[in-house]
Amino acid sequence: MGRTAVVIYLVLQLMQETEASVVNCIPRKTVKYQTGNIKTFMKQGLSNVSTLLVSEETDTLFVGGRDAVFALDLNNISREIAREYWFATQERQLECIQRGKDKIRCQNYILFLHKINDSNLYVCGTNAYHPACDHMVIHRTNISLQGKAEDSRGKCPFEPTLKYASVFVDGEFYSATSNNFLGTEPIILRSMRNPVRTEFKTSWLNEPSFVNMEIVQESESNPNGDDDKIYVFFTETAVEFEFYDKLLVSRIARICKGDLGGKRILQRRWTSFLKSRLSCSIPELHFHFNIIQDIFLLRRTDWQDSVFYGIFSQQWGRLDISAVCAYSMKNIQEVFSKGNYKGPVTVEHSHVKWVVYRGEVPVPRPGACIDNFARSFGYNTSSDLPDKVLQFVRDHPLMDNSVNPIGNRPVLLKRGSNYTRIVVDRVTGLDKQTYDVMFLGTADGYLHKAFNWDGEMFIVEELQLFLSPEPVQSLQLSSKKGMLYVGSQSQVVQLPVSECRQYKYCLDCILARDPYCAWSQSSNECVLLANQTGDRKNLIQSVKYGDASSCLSVENNVRKFLFTLGNNVHLKCVPLSNLASVVWKFNGSRLQAEDSKYLLYDGGIVIFNVTMDEAGFYDCLSIEKTKGKEFLITVASYALYARQKTDNANVNATTNALNETAAVSVKSSVPTLLKEAAKQKSMDNQKEKLVLKLLAAGFALLFSFLLVWNFYKGHLSVPWKRRETGSRTANADCLGSPGLATEGSGCVRKSSATRANLSSGNESIPLVSFSSEGKCSPDAQHSASFTGSSGSLQLAELFG
Repeated sequence: MGRTAVVIYLVLQLMQETEASVVNCIPRKTVKYQTGNIKTFMKQGLSNVSTLLVSEETDTLFVGGRDAVFALDLNNISREIAREYWFATQERQLECIQRGKDKIRCQNYILFLHKINDSNLYVCGTNAYHPACDHMVIHRTNISLQGKAEDSRGKCPFEPTLKYASVFVDGEFYSATSNNFLGTEPIILRSMRNPVRTEFKTSWLNEPSFVNMEIVQESESNPNGDDDKIYVFFTETAVEFEFYDKLLVSRIARICKGDLGGKRILQRRWTSFLKSRLSCSIPELHFHFNIIQDIFLLRRTDWQDSVFYGIFSQQWGRLDISAVCAYSMKNIQEVFSKGNYKGPVTVEHSHVKWVVYRGEVPVPRPGACIDNFARSFGYNTSSDLPDKVLQFVRDHPLMDNSVNPIGNRPVLLKRGSNYTRIVVDRVTGLDKQTYDVMFLGTADGYLHKAFNWDGEMFIVEELQLFLSPEPVQSLQLSSKKGMLYVGSQSQVVQLPVSECRQYKYCLDCILARDPYCAWSQSSNECVLLANQTGDRKNLIQSVKYGDASSCLSVENNVRKFLFTLGNNVHLKCVPLSNLASVVWKFNGSRLQAEDSKYLLYDGGIVIFNVTMDEAGFYDCLSIEKTKGKEFLITVASYALYARQKTDNANVNATTNALNETAAVSVKSSVPTLLKEAAKQKSMDNQKEKLVLKLLAAGFALLFSFLLVWNFYKGHLSVPWKRRETGSRTANADCLGSPGLATEGSGCVRKSSATRANLSSGNESIPLVSFSSEGKCSPDAQHSASFTGSSGSLQLAELFG
C-alpha cells in the first residue's frame, strides 16, 4: 500500500510539474495538407527514401532510395535533373534469399550519401546484405557510378532497417554500424587511410542503436593545441545500472581525429574512445527520457558556441511525451576532460559492478587527444602513449559524470507527438536577439516549428506534409535558400522555413511570434523579415512577448443575413488559432452559452426558432492571451433581418443575396445534423405530451382499481387501527440495516445511507491527467478508486 501511494504521489507531481512547463506546447496554428504550398517529388522508381544530401554549391538535392540515387533541383525538387540506378546482382540477391532474408530486403538500399567535392560523392548501400560503397561522379546534368564498388563491412549496415551513423572528414570515412551479418558486432570504424576501430567489448558498446556522428573542429584557434573531435550519439543497454530488465541509456561518445591507435596495447583500436550518459530529464522528479531518436549540431562560427539538439523518448510507460534537450560544448568538454571515470569491480558470485574510480589516474589523461601538454612529455602521437595509459582507457571507457542539458531540463516537451527528426536554425529577430528555431518531424507526417525563450516553450505551428500519414524519415535544412527538405518512405517535399503570407491580420502575424515574420505597416501585410533590407522602422514584431498592442483595429465587412421567422439560423466563425477562444456578441452584449436559444460550438453559432427578438447585429470575436495580456479581433460580423414567407420575389432576392454574401441559413445549407435535430425536437415535444396524457389516465385507472381491490379484500383499516398501521409502514420504508440507523430516528433514509456508504471508504477521487487530443495541459480527469473493505488501491489509466 505504501509503495502504491508513493507511485501515485510521484505521478501526480510529474503531471503538475509538466503542466507548469508545457502551458503553450499546443501548436498555435494547424495547417492541413495543401497542394499549392508544398513542392513534391514522388515518381516511379522512388521508394524507401533513407537519406537526403543538400548541395548548395551545385543547387542539387541528392536522394538515396532503394536501388537508385536521384538528383533534384534544389530550388524546385519537382524537377528531376538526373538519376542513377544501382542494383544488387542476381547472384547477390539469390545468396541473400538462401540465407533466410526476404526478396524485398535482398535489394540495394542506398543509406549513405557523402559529398567529397562538387564533382564527387561517396555512396554506400546494403547490396543484398553484402554492403558496398562506390564513388559517384557528377558532371553537369549527369550522375554515374565509377563501378568500383568495394566490400564495406563495418562501413554500411547489412540490414536496411538497422540504425547507423557516418561522417566523411578529410578523405576519411567514419561509420557506426554492425560489423557482421547477424548484427551482433557493433563497431565505430574509421576506414580508408588509417583504419581504427572500437574493441568488441560490452563495456565499450553494448547492443547500441546509433543515431548520428558529427565532427567539431576544436583545433581551430585552440591555445592548448587540441585535436578535432568526432562525437557519436547512440542508445545502448546500460552496464552501470542494476535493474530487473534491460535498462536503456542515451550516450555521447568521443574520439580524436588524429588517433592512430596504440603501439602494443590497443593496436588499430581507438585510444581516445570515451563515452558518457546523455541526460534529458525533469530533474526534480528524476524522470528520464532515456532513448535518443535524433541529434542535430547547430554550428556557429566559434565552435565553442555550437549547440547539440536532441530528440528523446522514454523506454517505459504511456506518457507518450517527446522531449527536446540542448547541450553546450562547454558542458560536453568538462565531462570528458575533467570528469571522473567509472570502473568495473568484481563483487560476490563473480558479479561485476561499475563504480566511481577513486585510484590514481595515469598521466597524460587517458582518452585525451594529443595536445601541447602530451607533447611536452614527448608523446607526439597516440602510438607513443605509455602502456599504463592505454590499459587504463581500455578498461575505463565510461565516464561517471553525465552530460546535462542547458538549463538542466528540456527546451521542449510535447505530448501526443512522436518526434523522429530535428533540424535547428538560428534566426535574428527585429529586436536583434537570436532565436533557435526547431523544426521537428513527427511519426504521423507533420512538421512542428518551435522555440524556447527564457524557459517558455512555444510551438508556432504544425504543418501536414503528406496527404496520407507517413513518418518523417529524413529532414534537411538549407539556411541559404530558406528551405526545408523532408523525406518519407515514398516521397520528398520542399517547403519554406516560413509562410508569412498566411497571416492576414496584424494581430495574427504578431501573436504567431514567428521570428521569420514581421508586420509591415506600409504594405499592410505579414512579410518575411530577411527580405526587408531597407528601413525597418515601419515593421512590427514581438517574438519574446507576442505583444500586438501596436496593431491597429480592423473593421470587418458586415454580412447581411435575411431569415424566415421560425427557422434555425447558422452563422459561421473560426478563431484565429488553436490558442484562441471565441466570444459572440448580440447588439454589443455578450451571448451566454447556457442560453437554450443558442448553440455555440467551434465552427460558429446556431440560433433556434428565430423570432423578431433575434434580429440585429452579431459579432464573433477571437480572443487570445499571451504573457498576461488579452488581444481580441472581430473575425466575423452579421446583420440579421426578417423576411416574409409569402413574398416569393423577396425570397428569390434573398437567396441571391445569401449566395453573394456567403451567409448561410438552415433552410439552404445548414448541416443535415442540425435539420434533423430541429425536427427531432418538435417530434419529441409531441411525444412527450402524448406520454403524459397516457400516464395520467393509467395512474387514475390503477388508483381506482387498487381502491376497489383493497376494500374488497379488507386491506383498508378501520379508523381506530390507522395509527398502528402507519407506524409499521414507516418502519418498512426505512433503507439500511439497524447497524446504520441513527439513534432515535428509527431508520436511515437514502441520503443518509449514501453518506454513510461514502464515509466507509467507497469514494472516487479525481486525478488530473493529460488529455488524449495532443494537448499538453491537463484537461481530462480520471479517477482512482479506494475500497475501504480490502484496503486496495486501483489507479485508473492516467495518461492517454
